Amino acid sequence: MASAAESAGSAMLHALHATHPAPDRTARMMLYGQFVGSWFGSRVAWDSQGARSETPAEVHFDWVLQGRAVQDVWIAPARSAGQPRMYGTTLRVYDPQADHWHIIWTDPVAQAFTRMIGRKVGDDIVQECRTERGTLRQWLFTGIAADSFHWIWRDASADGQGWDVRAEYFLRRSSHR
Repeated sequence: MASAAESAGSAMLHALHATHPAPDRTARMMLYGQFVGSWFGSRVAWDSQGARSETPAEVHFDWVLQGRAVQDVWIAPARSAGQPRMYGTTLRVYDPQADHWHIIWTDPVAQAFTRMIGRKVGDDIVQECRTERGTLRQWLFTGIAADSFHWIWRDASADGQGWDVRAEYFLRRSSHR
């Protein structure tokens, strides 16, 4: 028999989870809906001194909130590789009035919190915000294929002439959905 806490958790997960996109916006939901499932690969990051690190990573996407949002969990290093230094979630909600996505990232391990706007740009997905210091920040989904994608975090360079890449993910879809 399940404890009260287990039952409450199951009830919450059941209320959160959806099996498909909301029927009134199915086509638009597929911008992020195409990623529903589990992904594994590597995370490459650069610290403020330019030192590079690489670690295994895992990412999981699913439908939530009656199919009106896509939620994901990003974990690095992957749980199979040790104690995660990053373990966060993104809630992505399509706004039919504005024809863009409201994106909220929360990582309680790193104490990172970001709010962005996302939209399709060519073959890519571009998410943007301004940091507290006013720097333009982008998170990009690029090289999108049925079984892989490349994700990039970049900030506008101080001189405004280019981009400083902070992290990248190279992910492949898991055969287990």
